[in-house]
Amino acid sequence: MKNVVWLNVALAAGLTTPAIGQDFPLEIPHKFGTAVIPAEPARVATVDGNGADNILALGLQPATIEVWYGGYENGLWPWAAPLLTTEPVLLERGVLDFEAIAKSNPDVILSLYNAMTPEEYQKLTQIAPVVAVPEGRSDWSLTWDERAYLTGLASGNLAQAEAEISEIHDQISQIASRNPDWAGKTALIGWISRGGELGVYSSADARQQLLEQFGFVTPAEIDALDPEGEASVTISRERIDLMDVDLLIWIDGDGDVSPILDLDVRAFIKPHTEGREVIFTKEVTGALSYGSLLSMPFALGRMEAAIASALDGDPATHADDRPDNW
Repeated sequence: MKNVVWLNVALAAGLTTPAIGQDFPLEIPHKFGTAVIPAEPARVATVDGNGADNILALGLQPATIEVWYGGYENGLWPWAAPLLTTEPVLLERGVLDFEAIAKSNPDVILSLYNAMTPEEYQKLTQIAPVVAVPEGRSDWSLTWDERAYLTGLASGNLAQAEAEISEIHDQISQIASRNPDWAGKTALIGWISRGGELGVYSSADARQQLLEQFGFVTPAEIDALDPEGEASVTISRERIDLMDVDLLIWIDGDGDVSPILDLDVRAFIKPHTEGREVIFTKEVTGALSYGSLLSMPFALGRMEAAIASALDGDPATHADDRPDNW
């Protein structure tokens, strides 16, 4: 008989369910329908910019890699690149190239962190079973551990995925335990787009959720601006007060922090005037954005010291990526 895994229950349970569901055929329900995977996949494709990380972490070789950003060979950042031993089909960022995906000859396709229409989903299912986000979840809302769980489940490697998830949760718990004074403080992750838009992430975003796991709180005013759970909130410069939190982390994926430095309204918020800002540039920003079994340990290794320095009461101390003119 087919083993039906009710993901909404398993994920809500904190990913503590035993490694059930690894007998194939396997059914995985999601917001577009149900992925029926007839046998343990030998070739796992992903249409997510960060999806190859988790496939590699589980000892598999990705059939496809979407080249998201960063300029690295094969679209893989330093924490993942050494694990690639094959030549996957490379996909352009944000483009569902059905012909290229079909050429990769996948047994299953993962779409866990990617915008996809019902029409695109139907086209992909003509190539292989497609695992999308669960019912009731937005395209970008799955946490790092949910994506890892689903990758392990769909690929037949759930036990290994759960073990690696548990290790990272232990790291996060240890950081929170070492810093009990973080609990209850408000925190946000801010950004300025290439087009000059100013924004932050709501609690629907995996990066913000990580701060919450450390004990920080997302301001209710921010979540109120994101009723659909789209994760990203654009704010006007006139509402810079929304960023007046106990800890403000700026991320920048290009290494050019001049738009942040040139943001004159920063002078009106206490995180800036009291030295409670953290700046992360390319690699830590990338690790947080990828949110994978491989990138999370990389990010965690840098975050604790940077946050602790920002909140130590001394504006002169820092342990982040700020330039000399910050």
